[in-house]
Amino acid sequence: MVTRADVVVVGGGAMGSAAAWQLARRGRDVTLLERFGPGRAQGASHGASRNFNLSYADDTYLPLLREALPLWRELEAESGVAVLDQVGLANHGANASFDAVASALPSYGFDASFLTPEEAGDRWPGIRFDGRVLLTPQAGRLNADAAVSALQQAAVARGAVVLHHSRVVAIRVASDDSVLVDVQPVDAKTGEPSAPVETLDARRVVVTLGAWTSKLIGASVPLPRLVVTQEQPAHFTVRDSALPWPGFNHAPTPGDPAYDYWYSPIYGMFTPGQGVKAGWHGTGPVLDPDARTFVADPAQLAALQRYAREWLPGTDPNDFVEISCTYTTTPDSNFVVDSVGPLVIGAGFSGHGFKFTPSIGRVLADLVDGTAAAPALFSLAAARG
Repeated sequence: MVTRADVVVVGGGAMGSAAAWQLARRGRDVTLLERFGPGRAQGASHGASRNFNLSYADDTYLPLLREALPLWRELEAESGVAVLDQVGLANHGANASFDAVASALPSYGFDASFLTPEEAGDRWPGIRFDGRVLLTPQAGRLNADAAVSALQQAAVARGAVVLHHSRVVAIRVASDDSVLVDVQPVDAKTGEPSAPVETLDARRVVVTLGAWTSKLIGASVPLPRLVVTQEQPAHFTVRDSALPWPGFNHAPTPGDPAYDYWYSPIYGMFTPGQGVKAGWHGTGPVLDPDARTFVADPAQLAALQRYAREWLPGTDPNDFVEISCTYTTTPDSNFVVDSVGPLVIGAGFSGHGFKFTPSIGRVLADLVDGTAAAPALFSLAAARG
């Protein structure tokens, strides 16, 4: 059976849910298909915390950040769900971009200032600070699970249809206004087929599949190389529940042996009810998203514990809960947001994309409507390092 549809969004993580919300706000007939159930842990959009980090100096990303802040507040107003807590973000360590970031942010309506490590330590005693500290007070923490749920809730309230446990097994472009989307309903518990395959014939299809993007459309769309890794941050128990915590990013000093055990710069934030989340950035093993172990690499986990012991005195490095998520990244870490005929693609957001979610949803909706192009930096034709 083939059912005609206007717009089908394939992938109900953050970006797909934001696209559905933006399209539904415009009165479009939208169907969002998600393979897993609500709050699923198989992709990159689950969990309770992401940094709303403003520390950019690039003129492509900063307008999207400026747009994202009021859009997050609009989502909260529409859904009645709180998703953003502006607790500020403290960047420290040997980051060569600090001055450029501090110079660029005021032009986009954001504040930035420098603190000494002593000043920052007095304010946030749970962190040992490393050199000067770049503070962005309008930054903060996003509740990822709540945000995805709110986006879907707001989209449905405006007429969108959200179908979980609906695995897309094929996407075939038939013409400029016809994309055949084969959907396999699956059992909520086992993930096994639970009904015959159905086909939607859509005028436009938005593909926001994260780690599964290349597997589904890589043979038909000229995607850049998308690397999928299993990342493994952890939540460390706080020693004093009354301590205040900003989000934080910490860069190592190149060539200094004190940082030899580091795998990458570190990021983190306090997650209410769970402790302080800290993690290496993009250092996990490359994998097939359908063959994940969900088990942390022991060496990386031990190094993360050592980091907490040395730099997060407000936490207990021996009392933690492992987290597992996927990253899907391009060679230059810039996003893929573009269209090919009736297909609109959003991919490669991992590591720093979540904060941009409502802005990217708007860009994807514009591509569906044909009203605006995506930034050149994100195009399929962009040169990538």
